[in-house]
Formats: sequence, structure tokens, C-alpha cells
Amino acid sequence: MNNQHARATHAAALTSLVALILLCLAWELVLAPLRPGGSWMVLKVLPLLLPLRGVLKRDVYTLQWSSMLMLVYLAEGLVRATSDASSTSMLLGWAEVALSSIYFTCALLYLHPFKKAAREIARQAIQKASQ
Repeated sequence: MNNQHARATHAAALTSLVALILLCLAWELVLAPLRPGGSWMVLKVLPLLLPLRGVLKRDVYTLQWSSMLMLVYLAEGLVRATSDASSTSMLLGWAEVALSSIYFTCALLYLHPFKKAAREIARQAIQKASQ
């Protein structure tokens, strides 16, 4: 992967993470909260704030574990998109599905060259040790 592709996938991952944070805040405080005036569900944003600094710094480890975290938001979005009574909440659920899918895909695309290089180093170390 060239440097331009790495920048693009990182930028897309970062943008989708920030957009997901903003979506979850707006959803649970203003757009379609579970209770009028906002709900405690807004606390679901807190885990999304944990990887923000590492993603900004392009930390490989942070991108790895946060891609797994994103699967929780994908599942929540699917559940709410298919089961909430409010059409607004259903649309927001599909938006959550889209943003978490974008993050997951872009993080994996960004990490692929690092994983490939790590496998090659491990292969060379095993080959060298067996000689």
C-alpha cells in the first residue's frame, strides 16, 4: 500500500470515528433519546473516546483493538435499526451501522501492510532459527 492510500484509509477511519461519536451524542441527547430530554444511553459514547488519541496518532495497536470495539457498535446499530419503533431511531441505527462498518473496514485496510510485514519478520526469524 502506498503512502497516499495509507493516509486516505487513516483519514476515513478517523472521520468515521468522530462522526460516530457525534452521532451517538446527538441521538441519545436530542434526536431520538429513549426518554424525553435525553437518556443515560449517551454513556455509550465513552468507549469511543478511549481510542481517539491513538487513532489521531496512527497507533497500530489502538487501531487493532478499536476495530474490535467497533463491532459492538455495529451490533447495537443493527439491533436498533431493526427493532426500534421510531423511524428516526431506525435511521440513526442504520447510520451507526454505516459509520462503524466504515471504521472497521478502513482500520483493517490501514493495518494490512503492518500485519504483512510482521508475518514476514516472523517467517524470517523462524527460517533463521531453523538453520
